[in-house]
Amino acid sequence: MKDILLPVAHVFALVMMVFAVTMLAPLVMALWGLDPALWSFVISALATFVLGALLWLATRRFKRELKTRDGLMLVALTWVVLPAVAGFPLWHFLPINFTDAYFEAASGLTTTGGTVLSGLEFLPRSINLWRHLLSWLGGMGIIVLAVAILPLLGVGGMQIYRAEMPGPMKDSKLTPRIGQTAKLLWTVYAGLTAACIVSLRFAGMNWFDAVCHGFSALALGGFSTYDASIGHFNSLPIEMVLTIFQVLAALNFATHFLAWSQRGVWAYFRDAEAKAILSVLVASCIGISLFLFYKGSYPDYPTALRHAVFNVVSIATDSGLHTQDYSRWPIFAPMWMMFLSCIVASSGSTGGGIKMIRTLVLAKQAHRELNQLVHPNMVRPLKVGGTVIANRVVFAVLAFVFLYFMSIVTLIFVQLASGLDFMTSLSAIIACINNAGPGLGLVGPGSNYGVLTDFQTWVCSAAMLLGRLEVFTILVLFTPTLWRK
Repeated sequence: MKDILLPVAHVFALVMMVFAVTMLAPLVMALWGLDPALWSFVISALATFVLGALLWLATRRFKRELKTRDGLMLVALTWVVLPAVAGFPLWHFLPINFTDAYFEAASGLTTTGGTVLSGLEFLPRSINLWRHLLSWLGGMGIIVLAVAILPLLGVGGMQIYRAEMPGPMKDSKLTPRIGQTAKLLWTVYAGLTAACIVSLRFAGMNWFDAVCHGFSALALGGFSTYDASIGHFNSLPIEMVLTIFQVLAALNFATHFLAWSQRGVWAYFRDAEAKAILSVLVASCIGISLFLFYKGSYPDYPTALRHAVFNVVSIATDSGLHTQDYSRWPIFAPMWMMFLSCIVASSGSTGGGIKMIRTLVLAKQAHRELNQLVHPNMVRPLKVGGTVIANRVVFAVLAFVFLYFMSIVTLIFVQLASGLDFMTSLSAIIACINNAGPGLGLVGPGSNYGVLTDFQTWVCSAAMLLGRLEVFTILVLFTPTLWRK
């Protein structure tokens, strides 16, 4: 067993040391502003780096090239343990227990955006920066970041990348070397983040809020520096900027790179996922705005359209930023938004849920099955956007969707058994497993997850991790086959 675990622990030690370095950003912010959270970050950064260094020294003789099993174990270990490390500054400084600190950090790293904290505008800036930085790091996956760095230390990254990247097409690479691919994706991610920050500044935010909300928008993280989220600003230009960048973040970052490298937008028109996402979003925004105006939720259609567009796009793309307490809208609208959060985000994006590519594959497969009922001898390959999808991918999608929905059903029943009401249980689990942030009921946009008991909070934390790692990466650890030599 130690031959399996210790090589993984050796690489995880490197991840911890890299992660400790990221704490320097809020530490410098605290030092510059002389805010009271300074020592929380000093202690946390030192403790994380020292523990990582000691673990690295203790396991260095077990260093070897990682296998697929090792990559799965490393990803699961990283995403389960890092929230405890990341939550320590919050636990040390804020009047919350370890459960809430773990949830808050996990919500950031998984880009969920659900929070247990109130009075966000009164928190030290270093704490708010750390929350948003966690979202940004989690956006493309801290493991993919490690893939770009660890090859310099002699650790291969292909197995880690395949375990971490979302979507069914994990073998497609933009460059021959996986480290180069990871760096390329992070370059696109960082570039779009910088563009969003500058745009928000020109739209009316101060630099600090622009940085924090730029991190949230590109990570589809949903954290804000205000309890009222984007509703605090009541600014149409800010809402327009965030809407655009949330849509961009929900598209495949490989498509963004192709569009940039080809100096044109044709890459988006050739991407079946992108076309489907934009079509669904446009139709939903128009439909929900008309529905809200018809139901009298807003006095005029332009106002209904404004609030429908921002909130529908935000929830559908699994961001979670909001301008309105949409739980007060007629129930069809928020439930449709929750449904969209399951399917809209693209593979290779920072969003969660089933992903649009899987939705397209399932729709095509259903159509093929209907045709074969009429023509049993028909042989027709399944195509998405002109690309033939292998049957093994179709079977993997079917298995994923089954496990995804069974995970949702199981966790909802667990929450119901704990005494939580049905609407809160349903929406909290869907929001957490899709990494979408606010739910409905007690955890709606007008409240937060701080109302839950410790047990209910841990269940939601488990749902976030399952969703971020797309179910398979966690559940495969419980299969006997994985542990056989």
